[in-house]
Amino acid sequence: MTIPYGAWPSPLTASAVSAATPRIEGARFVADDLWWGETRPDEGGRSAVRRRGITGEIEDVLPAPWSARSRVHEYGGGSWTATDAGDLVFVEKSDQRVRRLSPGGAPIALTPEDGDTRFGGLTWQHGQLLAVRERHTDAPVPIRDIVAIPADGSAASDPSRIRSLAAGSDFVAQPALSPDGTRLAWIAWDHPAMPWDRTELRVGRLGADGVTTWTVVAGGDTAPLQPEWTPDGLVFVDDPTGRWNLRRWTEAGIADLSPADADTGGGLWVLGLRWFGHLADGRIVAVRTNGADRIVIVHRTTGAATTLDVPVVAGAVIEDVSGTRVLISGSATTDGPGLWLVDVSDGSTSVVRGGESPWGSRWMPRPRAVTFTGPHGDVHAFDYPPTNPDVNAPEGELPPYVVFVHGGPTSHSGPAASGKIAYLTSRGIGVLDVNYGGSTGYGREYRERLLGQWGVVDVDDVAAAARGLADAGLADPARIAIAGGSAGGWTVLAGVARTDAFSAGISRYGVGDARTLAADTHDFEARYLDGLIGPLPDAEEVYLERSPLTRPELFRVPLLLLQGSEDAVVPPAQSEAVRDALAGQGVAHKYVLYEGEAHGFRRGDTVVHALETELAFLGAVFGFTPPDVPAISLD
Repeated sequence: MTIPYGAWPSPLTASAVSAATPRIEGARFVADDLWWGETRPDEGGRSAVRRRGITGEIEDVLPAPWSARSRVHEYGGGSWTATDAGDLVFVEKSDQRVRRLSPGGAPIALTPEDGDTRFGGLTWQHGQLLAVRERHTDAPVPIRDIVAIPADGSAASDPSRIRSLAAGSDFVAQPALSPDGTRLAWIAWDHPAMPWDRTELRVGRLGADGVTTWTVVAGGDTAPLQPEWTPDGLVFVDDPTGRWNLRRWTEAGIADLSPADADTGGGLWVLGLRWFGHLADGRIVAVRTNGADRIVIVHRTTGAATTLDVPVVAGAVIEDVSGTRVLISGSATTDGPGLWLVDVSDGSTSVVRGGESPWGSRWMPRPRAVTFTGPHGDVHAFDYPPTNPDVNAPEGELPPYVVFVHGGPTSHSGPAASGKIAYLTSRGIGVLDVNYGGSTGYGREYRERLLGQWGVVDVDDVAAAARGLADAGLADPARIAIAGGSAGGWTVLAGVARTDAFSAGISRYGVGDARTLAADTHDFEARYLDGLIGPLPDAEEVYLERSPLTRPELFRVPLLLLQGSEDAVVPPAQSEAVRDALAGQGVAHKYVLYEGEAHGFRRGDTVVHALETELAFLGAVFGFTPPDVPAISLD
């Protein structure tokens, strides 16, 4: 069957893609069960906790309407954990109180009712419940500390029962309690640094008043992450070589465990992330990222690494380790996101949740790692060509393409075909997923290419990638769109305004005015732009020059704007200002505001509508008619 690109029939409906793309939010071994967190789009984006028992049956541990979601740093993370007795401890989304749920019981509050206090990064360590506490006051920076919360509920009416263990910095994360309970290790950093710029690994002795003095054992000029105590010392990752690698600290000093030209670590956007774990025999199972992820086993004494045969290639997280068993979340090349159980004793791997394309691999495009030459150096990307086993395009026709721009901007896209990518490629629309300069996964030098250059390097890199794809004869140069959210939306807006590489743009909660973002955004990113552009007010002229809204006359191509009404990271005013600028310039556009959505869409009806709207928009501007979505009219 021969049909023009973009109009190919596909079994991948927007509703099927939404239902088939689980968002895993933590996983644990709990006795003989496997527990994991999962966003449920069909339940209004509720964050459930589920379990699979020894019989294989899956059920909810946390029933509706309860929703485990933290708002520490706004992005949250570590919103639930489990006790040794098998109780669930979670942060309830609606009020940010910590609660405990025993089997067969009802949730009981562990923290007091206080609308100005949030908790996240929950961990159960050596019989204690640890968390990151964030208290919002009249001060410009919230007060954050690591706390121990009584599990008996006594602090619900007496907040003084919550014991502060460590403070003394703007941000704290990843507490690690020594097995004997006498020492605490944690990660700390201060404005204007971000946790991938400069952090400190601190170790202090615990007393009745928590840690009163501490030693900085690593960091300051580097970004150590994830301390974990072992019988041999404190293991962590750090990047003095430009790559996050495993290291060990003892009183005698620091030693490298297994140097590699790859990263065991990444952007600490959410609490609870883990890139390595310890097996019972002392070996370490770890993620190594160099474009793609792989999972390795590191020998305890020699540091020799062997690769595990695991399908995860993107977004890999070592969720938990028990004996020889490992729970790993992430995405596979063609089977999408999921959770896998691996037993390193025999190399067996099984899918716990997701990780299997419901349409079969023949509908999933195979990613191809590509590198383009840009004005600032190499530009890394993954190409997903149109893929449909039942349809061909007319001879000589080149496909339309969408250039994906990830958010962050300090983030990473790996070589895994998501349901959203396949939604487009199965209809004859190619996708080029670009890791522009500033992305993680290629070392500190590549990551720091963006310092002081946001709005320049990212824009130049995505434009170079789009032109490189067209020059290679793989894409129709007249039908290349650019799409991204948040920081990626900034690059979308700047890309269509300041280059001629794109003929349409899709911005999801994108940044149009960097000065407004610096003034309005939340505390975690309040000084992020100091490094990406420059500190205000000294760099105000640079902010003006870089911001797409400063030169609205440069908007020339159609734009689709998607926005959540409750977004505290990039408020709706940003997208609405872009909408008004487009209307003032007479540029075709469509603005959609989703009530109740925050930064990133979670509700099933929102995800479905956004996917269909994006496809209809591409059809309207590129001259094809998708067979199964309503047409849209542009303003």
